[in-house]
Amino acid sequence: MSTKKITSPFFKQCFVTGAVCGNLAGHGCIIGFPAILLSQLRERDSEITLTEDEGSWIASVLGITILIGNFMTPPLMERFGRKPAHLAVTLPILAGWVTIIFAGGFKALIIGRILQGLSFGMILPLGSVLVGEYTSPKNRGGFLMTVSWAQTFGIFFVHLIGSLISWRKTGIVCIVFSLGSLLMILYSPESPSWLASRGRYDECKKVFRWLRGDDEDEELEKMIQSRVVSEKVTRKKVTTSLVIEVIKKREFIIPIVLMVHANAMMQFAGGTTMAAYSTTIISMIMGPSASAHFWMVALDAQRLLFNTIAVYVIDKMKRRTMMFLTGGVSVLSHVAIAGYVYGKVHGMITSESVWIPALLVNIQFLSLATGMVPLPTVIAGEVFPLAYRGLGGSISVVSIAAFVFVALKTFPALVSSINLHGTYLVYSAVLTYNLIVIYYLLPETKGKTLQEIEDEFKGAKRNEIDHVELGDSVNGITNKEDEVVDSKINETEVLKSKECA
Repeated sequence: MSTKKITSPFFKQCFVTGAVCGNLAGHGCIIGFPAILLSQLRERDSEITLTEDEGSWIASVLGITILIGNFMTPPLMERFGRKPAHLAVTLPILAGWVTIIFAGGFKALIIGRILQGLSFGMILPLGSVLVGEYTSPKNRGGFLMTVSWAQTFGIFFVHLIGSLISWRKTGIVCIVFSLGSLLMILYSPESPSWLASRGRYDECKKVFRWLRGDDEDEELEKMIQSRVVSEKVTRKKVTTSLVIEVIKKREFIIPIVLMVHANAMMQFAGGTTMAAYSTTIISMIMGPSASAHFWMVALDAQRLLFNTIAVYVIDKMKRRTMMFLTGGVSVLSHVAIAGYVYGKVHGMITSESVWIPALLVNIQFLSLATGMVPLPTVIAGEVFPLAYRGLGGSISVVSIAAFVFVALKTFPALVSSINLHGTYLVYSAVLTYNLIVIYYLLPETKGKTLQEIEDEFKGAKRNEIDHVELGDSVNGITNKEDEVVDSKINETEVLKSKECA
């Protein structure tokens, strides 16, 4: 590889995205690990025995601890920066793997899973933000897709390795992802958006041009000018009335409502339940004669393949088109699987062939890999305004944690009470509802800068927004403060003129 290619902006964006993806691959491993762990612990010669309820807690405790980790990340990423927050993410997952590797019983296993869930909660609001701020709008969709791809690869990897070796050795192998990511983070720069929000404009320009080259200076200047102007608003004393005023803003509330429904769709489309209970679900759909471990790895490989293709497809196609195309396929596949299982249970289908149920499950995985799982991640990296990105991402992750816990904890109970076909019908209804809400809230974001997307949620043009935000509605700002901000704007324009010269 030539030196010019290695030092190109695209390669640098690949490197910083790779640091995020390495970490997310490790977190994908912790999602898929229960399928390996619980399966091996059910064997007669297992050194550790668990009850059915303890097993469900091993799988679902991530949902609770994600909440805790979620609230730790925003203050870290806003106060200290994206890079220190990313470094902090790796510590709990490393500790969690070590605890599980040396576990002697249920208590140690649950502690290890709690630590892993804490790390998972910390990276969820951070991963998409990092990739969204590091990468160029023309490639951002593809880079954000790699976030989902990395997580999918982690699930595939842990299922594959866990089918060949013991769960302890599997943990030793999986810890390598987090260690590798830790080294890459050390050589990654701070986010230019965060540097701009802190008024460190010289550093912002240096990092931005290191990542993007000199062809996107227009976005750089708009970002800096927007942050300079917004200083007037951020000088206001934080009060209850101000918080209420922020919550009422279109650019704050619409992305949050949108992401809550997108995250619900992601979990109930089957991504989480298939990762944690894959062998159980496959046996119930395909029958006891099918090799559950073989089909688990085969389906994971198929999911990884389609996730790879989706990196290209989503980067080329409009977000809304992909969302409703894959969403419709997901709903139909759930209804078809429910109908097939119902027919088998009631003797309407007597064929013992595994190819019909295998085809239906493959279609479900197709919708998961190309849209239901990656698209919410892509959208999360685009829709939150910079001023509320930490808070908005945090609230979004609360919904992820809640839906992960509900999906994993209630799945065994739902199957026991209304059988698998009833469970799939419930999921199809949930997916349909979420798609309807998303239809009315999701704008087209492909090819737009983060500032343009923010302006669209505000429902006005940039100059109109600035006029409203800096007008009479903003109280308590003195004429002296106005002069300071105006002088900063003038300085920015002078710098821009000098650079152009």
